[in-house]
Amino acid sequence: MTPIKEYPNVNPRNEELSFGISRMEDIHAKRDGAVDEPHRHDFFTVLVVKRAKGVHKVDFRSYPLGRRQVFFVAPGQVHQVIEEESSLGFALTFSSQFLIETSIPLAFIESLNLFRNYGESPPLPATQAQFDRIEDLAERTLALFRSESKLRMQSIGAYLKLLLIECNNICSIDPLEAQAPMGGSLIVREFKTLVGAHYKSQHSAAYYADQLDVTPDHLNRTIKGKIGKTAKEYIQARIITEAKRLLFFSGLSAKEIGHELGFSEPANFSAFFKKCEGLSPSAFKRKERPL
Repeated sequence: MTPIKEYPNVNPRNEELSFGISRMEDIHAKRDGAVDEPHRHDFFTVLVVKRAKGVHKVDFRSYPLGRRQVFFVAPGQVHQVIEEESSLGFALTFSSQFLIETSIPLAFIESLNLFRNYGESPPLPATQAQFDRIEDLAERTLALFRSESKLRMQSIGAYLKLLLIECNNICSIDPLEAQAPMGGSLIVREFKTLVGAHYKSQHSAAYYADQLDVTPDHLNRTIKGKIGKTAKEYIQARIITEAKRLLFFSGLSAKEIGHELGFSEPANFSAFFKKCEGLSPSAFKRKERPL
């Protein structure tokens, strides 16, 4: 039984730090030839890649590393950077606590078309001019991080916000997000938070509707209008994503994974997985064996 390696803190040597930034070449040097293992964080990660050669695996997708890319990894996603040589760029990490400390609303992060906790997480391609602006903000952030300036973290928060806005301006806005009325935004945020906390034990949309003090029908219409999925479909997608992560990256058996995800019987988990994915958990594991 091999669980996925987890990093709960931005800096394992200083649990009080809620933000970190390093040059990718420095990370490569410190690793001293060791291969990055598949792992997940309880915090947000932004990789600003100036030049790299290799592969960035996010959940069960592989993306070639190249030039002028920006990757976004949400809390809970499993990722692995496999470098063929030392990369040039920056790795920025920040926790929800950092957002609180710098007065950046979580709603701001969630409104961006950048961090996705399931599904595709391709790199953001940037033109030279766009990347130059992003790289400049990362350089300034690193200089601040290494300084003893007054209100250092507040200044870093301002630069981080500018960097994320610059990135968000590059990517296209999800038309479903743009067309949906703003009135349901709070319900959607609270629903996503609840699902993230309870999806392993609560699989019913009715449970979340009750917690939010709305009817199941109202919850479904609101979620569907905002993200294009019903509440049930969103919950199922969250369960399936975690199931795939565990099948792909851990040594847990399908029975153990089913139990971890709140299925009382292995057969129920297998039937659920096959209905959603068209193949059994064991077939998926054979088909998608990681490197």
